[in-house]
Amino acid sequence: MAVAFIVLAQCLSTSLWFSPSGVAESLVLEWQLSAAAFSWLLAATQLGFIAGTLAFAFSGVADRFQPTRIFVVCSLLGALTNAAVTWGVTDYGVFWSLRFVVGICLAGIYPLGMKMLVQRVDSNPAAALGWLVGMLTLGTAMPHGLRALGQSWPWTEVLLGSSVLAVVGALLVAWVGQPHKQHQSPSVQTGLQVAPVRLNTQALREVIAVRGFRASALGYFGHMWELYAFWSVLPWLSLPISRSLLEAGHGWAPSVALISFCAIGIGFFGCVLGGLWSRRVGSARVAATALAASGLMCLVYPFIPGTWPLVQLGCLMFWGICVVADSPQFSAISAQQAPPQWLGSALVLQNGVGFLITVVSILLLGWAVQNWGSMALLLLAPGPVLGLWALQPLLAPDVQSSPRTLAKPL
Repeated sequence: MAVAFIVLAQCLSTSLWFSPSGVAESLVLEWQLSAAAFSWLLAATQLGFIAGTLAFAFSGVADRFQPTRIFVVCSLLGALTNAAVTWGVTDYGVFWSLRFVVGICLAGIYPLGMKMLVQRVDSNPAAALGWLVGMLTLGTAMPHGLRALGQSWPWTEVLLGSSVLAVVGALLVAWVGQPHKQHQSPSVQTGLQVAPVRLNTQALREVIAVRGFRASALGYFGHMWELYAFWSVLPWLSLPISRSLLEAGHGWAPSVALISFCAIGIGFFGCVLGGLWSRRVGSARVAATALAASGLMCLVYPFIPGTWPLVQLGCLMFWGICVVADSPQFSAISAQQAPPQWLGSALVLQNGVGFLITVVSILLLGWAVQNWGSMALLLLAPGPVLGLWALQPLLAPDVQSSPRTLAKPL
């Protein structure tokens, strides 16, 4: 029951992440924003997340305080900051700064949710992480879902709705509380998962020297180049589909918000099913399959004629499943390949660089979509290509049978 509440709280609290995307059309019109300016709002959250992650890593706060307390505080503070923009803010710089603070708060939600889950899972972390990242995906889609439910709502009410969901997430985690030692997983009880997480040059050198971790990290970087940029432009991709279906005279057409919600939220099934499949074929093969499928969409989608809106819609749904299915698998692989004594630093390094990459891809794609339309999606293809190339050492049969085969420095 505690695990179920944690993953549900993760879904609710991470609705703060892309809350501006749920009201993209209204914000662009009311604030007179270009696509690039809107992309910078999304990038602000990513930059804040990076800053928050590094702050936790350098200070060791995440190990000195109970993760449940950090999650609750960050969820409540994030909800307050997300809502603050609705209180008469008219300056873009203030809006950007508030989104940056929301990103900092998310650094105490997503990673700490992962830690709380690990503390309660005895085995098969890939499957458990599949559920957690799946809930993160649903949380990311939630603002679009709120907008789909209330098409006539002002954009301020949608943002406030995301804040209310985050408050509920905080209350759920507060109710669950911290597990007793006897209920923690064996790895946590023996100290493997609770060693102080602080970045230092020795840790970075030793982590980077591990070939298996490098392969996983590079694959993750390619995945991150594609993932958040794809999510960020879904409202623009959904608009012509919605219009075409409406003009076709079907009597009803899905709104931009509903298409965006479904295209992101359907990734939940990709994460969960990928976690289950990893039990049979291993995390590396699941990640490679997802990367290949989403990379194919990067190349195919731009050439689908606009007169085929149902084909475009189906491809967006398929892409939404594949684009995030590899995310929990990369976390599981990196946890297996990293030196145990530097596990925290390894994951901080991987996540920090990965989210920095998303800032570049979000800004680049936001500008390109405005100028090139759907052809801009070709810019995402190098990510999956890099990821597939990097994963090759981890796909060898001997590595599949023994995950730590490559977990040795060169």
